[in-house]
Amino acid sequence: MPSVTFAIPDKVKSEMKKLSWVNWSELAREEVIKREKLLKQLESKEEQELIKWSVELGRKAKKGRFKRLLSELSPKKREELLKSLSPEKREEALR
Repeated sequence: MPSVTFAIPDKVKSEMKKLSWVNWSELAREEVIKREKLLKQLESKEEQELIKWSVELGRKAKKGRFKRLLSELSPKKREELLKSLSPEKREEALR
């Protein structure tokens, strides 16, 4: 098995020495394996679909909330706010 060496600050090294019973190599190996599994999971098709779904759900919730807030504004304030939006955003807000 290949080995990896990395530098750590002196303060961290002195703290690690206080915990002499810890197998730091094994701990580091386990953490690398755990993170690799996590990255694979995050890149999976199911995870990507879940992320896409949750982003879409968030956008729908924001859009609904924005429309509700617009309806609560006075006509003058509403018009001012809509004028400050880009034409695309304005059209989307009025749908």
